Amino acid sequence: MNIKKVLNFLESKFEEIFACVALVIISLCVISQVISRYVFNFGITWTEELAGFAMPWAIYMGAALGVRERFHIRILVGVRSLPMFAQYIIIFLGDLIWLAFNIFMIKYGIDYLELLWERPTISPSMSISRFWPETIIVIAYALMLFRLVQIYVKWFREGRKGLPGC
Repeated sequence: MNIKKVLNFLESKFEEIFACVALVIISLCVISQVISRYVFNFGITWTEELAGFAMPWAIYMGAALGVRERFHIRILVGVRSLPMFAQYIIIFLGDLIWLAFNIFMIKYGIDYLELLWERPTISPSMSISRFWPETIIVIAYALMLFRLVQIYVKWFREGRKGLPGC
Protein backbone atom coordinates (compact mmCIF):
# COMPACT_ATOMS: atom_id res chain seq x y z
CA MET A 1 0.00 0.00 0.00
CA ASN A 2 1.23 3.45 -0.90
CA ILE A 3 2.46 5.48 2.11
CA LYS A 4 0.74 8.61 0.76
CA LYS A 5 -2.62 6.80 0.66
CA VAL A 6 -2.12 5.62 4.23
CA LEU A 7 -1.27 9.14 5.41
CA ASN A 8 -4.25 10.62 3.55
CA PHE A 9 -6.50 7.97 5.09
CA LEU A 10 -5.20 8.73 8.59
CA GLU A 11 -5.51 12.47 7.99
CA SER A 12 -9.14 12.09 7.00
CA LYS A 13 -10.20 9.30 9.41
CA PHE A 14 -7.89 9.41 12.47
CA GLU A 15 -10.42 10.80 14.93
CA GLU A 16 -13.25 8.60 13.65
CA ILE A 17 -11.16 5.46 14.06
CA PHE A 18 -10.27 6.20 17.69
CA ALA A 19 -13.77 7.42 18.58
CA CYS A 20 -15.40 4.36 17.00
CA VAL A 21 -12.99 1.96 18.67
CA ALA A 22 -13.70 3.62 22.02
CA LEU A 23 -17.47 3.39 21.44
CA VAL A 24 -17.17 -0.29 20.49
CA ILE A 25 -15.17 -0.94 23.67
CA ILE A 26 -17.81 0.83 25.75
CA SER A 27 -20.63 -1.12 24.08
CA LEU A 28 -18.91 -4.47 24.47
CA CYS A 29 -18.11 -3.76 28.12
CA VAL A 30 -21.68 -2.78 28.93
CA ILE A 31 -23.19 -5.71 27.02
CA SER A 32 -20.81 -8.22 28.63
CA GLN A 33 -21.55 -6.77 32.08
CA VAL A 34 -25.32 -7.06 31.53
CA ILE A 35 -25.03 -10.62 30.24
CA SER A 36 -22.70 -11.71 33.04
CA ARG A 37 -24.92 -10.20 35.75
CA TYR A 38 -28.33 -11.30 34.49
CA VAL A 39 -27.47 -14.58 32.78
CA PHE A 40 -24.57 -15.92 34.85
CA ASN A 41 -25.27 -14.06 38.15
CA PHE A 42 -21.81 -12.55 38.57
CA GLY A 43 -20.21 -9.27 37.62
CA ILE A 44 -17.04 -8.65 35.65
CA THR A 45 -15.34 -5.86 37.58
CA TRP A 46 -12.91 -4.62 34.96
CA THR A 47 -15.57 -3.93 32.27
CA GLU A 48 -16.97 -0.92 34.11
CA GLU A 49 -13.50 0.52 34.56
CA LEU A 50 -12.52 -0.06 30.94
CA ALA A 51 -15.75 1.56 29.76
CA GLY A 52 -14.96 4.50 32.04
CA PHE A 53 -11.49 4.80 30.49
CA ALA A 54 -12.85 4.57 26.93
CA MET A 55 -15.57 7.20 27.43
CA PRO A 56 -13.22 10.25 27.58
CA TRP A 57 -11.33 8.91 24.56
CA ALA A 58 -14.58 8.78 22.57
CA ILE A 59 -15.60 12.25 23.74
CA TYR A 60 -12.26 13.95 23.14
CA MET A 61 -11.74 12.32 19.76
CA GLY A 62 -15.24 13.49 18.84
CA ALA A 63 -14.24 17.01 19.91
CA ALA A 64 -11.12 16.83 17.71
CA LEU A 65 -13.31 15.61 14.84
CA GLY A 66 -15.57 18.60 15.47
CA VAL A 67 -12.61 20.95 15.08
CA ARG A 68 -11.48 19.25 11.88
CA GLU A 69 -14.95 19.36 10.34
CA ARG A 70 -15.83 22.75 11.91
CA PHE A 71 -18.89 21.20 13.60
CA HIS A 72 -18.44 22.98 16.92
CA ILE A 73 -21.19 25.34 17.94
CA ARG A 74 -20.85 28.65 16.19
CA ILE A 75 -23.56 31.12 15.35
CA LEU A 76 -22.76 31.48 11.66
CA VAL A 77 -26.22 32.81 10.83
CA GLY A 78 -25.51 35.87 12.95
CA VAL A 79 -21.92 36.13 11.76
CA ARG A 80 -22.90 35.91 8.10
CA SER A 81 -25.35 38.79 8.55
CA LEU A 82 -22.40 41.08 9.32
CA PRO A 83 -20.18 42.78 6.73
CA MET A 84 -17.39 40.52 5.41
CA PHE A 85 -14.66 42.33 7.37
CA ALA A 86 -16.60 41.84 10.63
CA GLN A 87 -17.15 38.16 9.76
CA TYR A 88 -13.39 37.68 9.47
CA ILE A 89 -12.77 39.47 12.77
CA ILE A 90 -15.38 37.41 14.64
CA ILE A 91 -14.18 34.07 13.21
CA PHE A 92 -10.49 34.92 13.78
CA LEU A 93 -11.16 36.13 17.31
CA GLY A 94 -13.13 32.98 18.15
CA ASP A 95 -10.42 30.77 16.68
CA LEU A 96 -7.71 32.70 18.47
CA ILE A 97 -9.49 32.17 21.79
CA TRP A 98 -9.92 28.48 20.93
CA LEU A 99 -6.21 28.25 20.04
CA ALA A 100 -5.23 29.88 23.35
CA PHE A 101 -7.54 27.54 25.26
CA ASN A 102 -5.97 24.51 23.56
CA ILE A 103 -2.48 25.70 24.50
CA PHE A 104 -3.66 26.31 28.09
CA MET A 105 -5.13 22.79 28.31
CA ILE A 106 -2.01 21.20 26.81
CA LYS A 107 0.22 22.98 29.31
CA TYR A 108 -1.89 22.10 32.33
CA GLY A 109 -2.60 18.63 30.94
CA ILE A 110 1.14 17.98 30.82
CA ASP A 111 1.45 19.25 34.40
CA TYR A 112 -1.35 16.86 35.42
CA LEU A 113 0.32 13.94 33.64
CA GLU A 114 3.63 14.74 35.33
CA LEU A 115 1.84 14.59 38.68
CA LEU A 116 0.28 11.24 37.76
CA TRP A 117 3.69 9.96 36.65
CA GLU A 118 5.41 11.08 39.86
CA ARG A 119 2.61 9.82 42.12
CA PRO A 120 1.04 6.92 40.27
CA THR A 121 -2.55 6.02 41.00
CA ILE A 122 -3.37 2.42 40.16
CA SER A 123 -6.86 1.59 38.97
CA PRO A 124 -8.55 -0.91 41.28
CA SER A 125 -9.92 -3.43 38.78
CA MET A 126 -7.46 -3.36 35.91
CA SER A 127 -4.36 -2.55 37.99
CA ILE A 128 -2.95 -0.06 35.51
CA SER A 129 -1.65 3.43 36.13
CA ARG A 130 -4.28 6.13 35.60
CA PHE A 131 -1.53 8.00 33.72
CA TRP A 132 -2.19 6.05 30.51
CA PRO A 133 -5.93 6.65 30.10
CA GLU A 134 -5.50 10.29 31.17
CA THR A 135 -3.04 10.98 28.34
CA ILE A 136 -6.11 11.67 26.20
CA ILE A 137 -6.25 15.18 27.65
CA VAL A 138 -2.93 16.22 26.11
CA ILE A 139 -3.39 14.10 22.98
CA ALA A 140 -6.83 15.50 22.22
CA TYR A 141 -6.03 19.16 22.83
CA ALA A 142 -2.83 18.84 20.79
CA LEU A 143 -4.87 17.23 18.01
CA MET A 144 -7.48 19.99 18.23
CA LEU A 145 -4.71 22.59 18.05
CA PHE A 146 -3.17 20.80 15.06
CA ARG A 147 -6.55 20.62 13.28
CA LEU A 148 -7.25 24.30 13.91
CA VAL A 149 -3.87 25.30 12.48
CA GLN A 150 -4.45 22.86 9.60
CA ILE A 151 -7.72 24.67 8.73
CA TYR A 152 -5.87 27.97 8.39
CA VAL A 153 -2.98 26.48 6.40
CA LYS A 154 -5.49 24.97 3.97
CA TRP A 155 -7.43 28.24 3.83
CA PHE A 156 -4.27 30.20 2.96
CA ARG A 157 -3.18 27.63 0.35
CA GLU A 158 -6.59 27.80 -1.31
CA GLY A 159 -6.38 31.57 -1.70
CA ARG A 160 -8.31 32.71 1.38
CA LYS A 161 -11.71 32.23 -0.22
CA GLY A 162 -14.62 32.66 2.16
CA LEU A 163 -14.25 32.18 5.89
CA PRO A 164 -11.62 29.72 7.17
CA GLY A 165 -13.03 26.22 7.30
CA CYS A 166 -16.54 27.30 6.28
